[in-house]
Amino acid sequence: MPIANPITVLVADDQSVVRAGLRVVLDAAPDIAVAGEAANGAEAAVRAAELRPDVVLMDVQMPGCDGIEGVRRIVAARLGVRVLMVTTFDLDKYVFDALRAGASGFVLKDIEPEELCAAIRTVHAGHSLLAPEVTGRLIDAFVQAPAPVPVQAVSVPLTGRERDVIALVARGMSNAEVAAELFVAESTVKTHVSSLLLKLGLRDRVQLVVHAFETGLAGRPAGP
Repeated sequence: MPIANPITVLVADDQSVVRAGLRVVLDAAPDIAVAGEAANGAEAAVRAAELRPDVVLMDVQMPGCDGIEGVRRIVAARLGVRVLMVTTFDLDKYVFDALRAGASGFVLKDIEPEELCAAIRTVHAGHSLLAPEVTGRLIDAFVQAPAPVPVQAVSVPLTGRERDVIALVARGMSNAEVAAELFVAESTVKTHVSSLLLKLGLRDRVQLVVHAFETGLAGRPAGP
């Protein structure tokens, strides 16, 4: 039975049959409702401003104005809307640009319906979505890219342990996995991540991973 205040979602994809399929999946969830549809990034930005959905489910590759530009426009408009990108493994290199533009995470096009709904709930709750197995593919695409993101100087001094944490997070590890790797409590890792976000002026875990690549901190951990 639908709830009174469902999570509203704008579906952006250039294929009408895909949008229709996603609408069926999302409307079947009692706490999610499709607020509208868009056929490219530009239309998604306009519709997001009109409808003010909670989450935009954005395809990466669309004609005219792609999903990456759509994210840039939505973020620039300061709508308070979270954007969840939809991609395939062979498009991972584009997702890195989308995360830099301000997307809150990404899912694969062959994701199961239940997992898609869970991803939307996660993003709506203010969290980022970095599935370890997908992050690994993203890292591979980044490393193999012909024009890698230039390394920038780290303007804020970090401790050795903070460098350990950010390097492991950049590999797609969860807090529990980072804790096991560094032989510390999970609560300690959470504290380090929160401290890093505050120190570096970043919004969430996604931006932390992007920052790690841009500054060269996504290399090997510094050690104890």
